[in-house]
Amino acid sequence: MSEEQRIRRTGVDSSIRTAAVWQVVAASARRQQEQLGRPLRVLDLGGGSGGFAVPLAEAGHDVVVVDPSPDALASLARRAREAGVSERVHGRQGDSNTLADVLDEPVDLICCHGVLEYVDDPAATISSLHDVLAPDGVVSLLVAQRLAAVLSRALAGQFEAARTALVSADGRWGESDPLPRRFDVEQIHARLVASGLRPVSTQGVRVFTDLVPSAYLDTEADRAGLLALEQAVAERTAAAFLGRLGAGLHVLAVRDD
Repeated sequence: MSEEQRIRRTGVDSSIRTAAVWQVVAASARRQQEQLGRPLRVLDLGGGSGGFAVPLAEAGHDVVVVDPSPDALASLARRAREAGVSERVHGRQGDSNTLADVLDEPVDLICCHGVLEYVDDPAATISSLHDVLAPDGVVSLLVAQRLAAVLSRALAGQFEAARTALVSADGRWGESDPLPRRFDVEQIHARLVASGLRPVSTQGVRVFTDLVPSAYLDTEADRAGLLALEQAVAERTAAAFLGRLGAGLHVLAVRDD
């Protein structure tokens, strides 16, 4: 595989796992920048090695990545350096409890992707996001979705696990489930509203990606076809019911209190 092919395959805007979310985040950032007349101050909570932070910095924004892992932050620094955006990417070791200590001023955009599944108190984490967000600021929230686990367990013939995922309070399918919790649309919306954040965009992502056998993705054409299908589902209101089956739930919310 050539270097150009590798980049196309793994870039945030071309990876099957991230493209639909990135499309929404990038469009929202462009709108905010036009409204504010300046680059954004961005917080990426749990942003790890910079999969979203570095592309946002490449777009001209100033990004603070708060992550508890020093190894992830070291990878972030290397990635930012290789992309030539070290001056706009700032890694800080911490978590949602330390945001007030590591941020000098309110932020315009927050990415919180794959975090709420693991924190001790999701409601407290969302409240922390609200508190560091500027008026009219935007939160991009990505969480694991319950019905995807129900479907995947059922298709694997694990019917009791599927039923457990459906009826359990935390969306887990059993003791060996690697995720501490999953969410439903209604749960996430309620938690956001309770913290003073108004949902403005909701989409299910990775509806098919986690279910398609890898043997069906041998070529770039196969991957491009699946990516186009995922994006079509994410973009069409008429297909919103399919989004309920997506492995991820992506919500944009604004602070307008």
